[in-house]
Amino acid sequence: MLTVQAERHGDRPLLTIGTTTWTFRDAANAAARRAGMLAAAGIGPGDRVALLLGNRIELLELVLACGWMGAIAVPINTAAMGPQIGYYLENSGAKVLVIEGDLLGRLDQVDKSRLALERIWTIGGLPNAELPTPGEAIPAAAVKPGESLAILYTSGTTGPSKGVMCPHTHYYWWGANSVELLEITADDVLCTSLPLFHINALSSFAQALLSGARMVLLERFSASAFWTAMGKSGATVAYLLGAMVPILLAQPRSAAERSHRLRLALGPGVPPDMITQFVERTGVRILEGYASTETNFIIGAKIGEQVPGTIGRIRPGYHARVVDEDDFEVPPGAAGELLLRADEPFAFAAGYFGMPEKTVEAWRNLWFHTGDRVVRDAEGNFRFLDRLKDAIRRRGENISSYEVEQVLLSHPDIEVAAVFPVRSELAEDEVMAAIVTKAGCRLEPAALMAFCEPRLPYFAIPRFLDFVAELPRTENGKLQKFKLRERGPGARTWDREAAGHVLKRR
Repeated sequence: MLTVQAERHGDRPLLTIGTTTWTFRDAANAAARRAGMLAAAGIGPGDRVALLLGNRIELLELVLACGWMGAIAVPINTAAMGPQIGYYLENSGAKVLVIEGDLLGRLDQVDKSRLALERIWTIGGLPNAELPTPGEAIPAAAVKPGESLAILYTSGTTGPSKGVMCPHTHYYWWGANSVELLEITADDVLCTSLPLFHINALSSFAQALLSGARMVLLERFSASAFWTAMGKSGATVAYLLGAMVPILLAQPRSAAERSHRLRLALGPGVPPDMITQFVERTGVRILEGYASTETNFIIGAKIGEQVPGTIGRIRPGYHARVVDEDDFEVPPGAAGELLLRADEPFAFAAGYFGMPEKTVEAWRNLWFHTGDRVVRDAEGNFRFLDRLKDAIRRRGENISSYEVEQVLLSHPDIEVAAVFPVRSELAEDEVMAAIVTKAGCRLEPAALMAFCEPRLPYFAIPRFLDFVAELPRTENGKLQKFKLRERGPGARTWDREAAGHVLKRR
């Protein structure tokens, strides 16, 4: 992708991040030179390189460098705290960690004796551990289509987060499918503020690379500055998450909402009534769709073919089934779990790193089980209903209920804790916890928030807390979380936002 497009487009602008602009030729050179730097440090094919970085040019350089030389990038969410960072590093077996200097303190809670790390490089951190400058360019390795480009961690439900092994071909199809659905051409400017440690923004780069378009990467999402940034960048295509649209609609009206070139935004998960409001107010149409890190962007419809209230149809080259609990297909109009499969080799992820049992479970009967509950109509249009399991999605982030529960249970005053999603006014989920304290203990909600802040990403810290005498269980003692979800917040529930408690983002 890099070399062919460098030859085809040469000095045509490809990417702008801050004050840095790459041409197509620059991107290939950057990958080759950073790969040379990694090789000089003893990194080879198959080695994992962990990246705890925000939206900066070095992150993309290192991801591309890993792909160039056959190593594997492991981007880590910059909101991750010590326990999660330690798990990602241990599970992936990363040999190198590249980290922003102001995040170094989070490693204090990491048991480094359990890690395979050979070196830590910083950006803006310790002078004697600074990320080396790019090295001499090396030739591209003969990487096979099914070899992993990256390991991307996604939330677990009954266990810790799973590292999704994303092959090179998987990444290609992410770009190609998105280009087709968004109808991207070389005249487009793609603008995103989403983080590069997730597949969405990484896919945006693949889209620009394959189509000849230009990509503008913003440091972070800002509701107040969003429309100004769109106008300044000249963007024609933007990338939103479901919760971003209500946030933007809550902003005061301004002339900037119409002073832009945007023709559409990819915004899965936006409530239909808000789509209508957004289009009327800004003139920007929103394209729905379905994708996941393990699969691809394979359910959708082009902007002129969308059916309101649906996420689209399965794309050519892919297959979908809606099934009951035994994997038998249900008729159109009936709800069931969405199962997916691809025709092309390695168009989906290759499984979960170091978790063969979880891989077999998710891909049982040779179909990927999404854990999502949908309905398919007689015309083949899909409508998303909800998730079948305890995965939580808040502000575009997937949250493992298991990992939040483990942090809560580490508090000395907590006997039992259950974490589950409840509906948010911003179209996604809020995190709620039902807690049973130990006998004789009284725990103040604000004190529990302070306990969670250094141990959990800010977006995973529960908003709602219920302190209860016991949790609902079956006759054999199994926790019935569905009863907690159905009950949701009540009159005695502590609401962090209503209480005016402000989290300290570390």
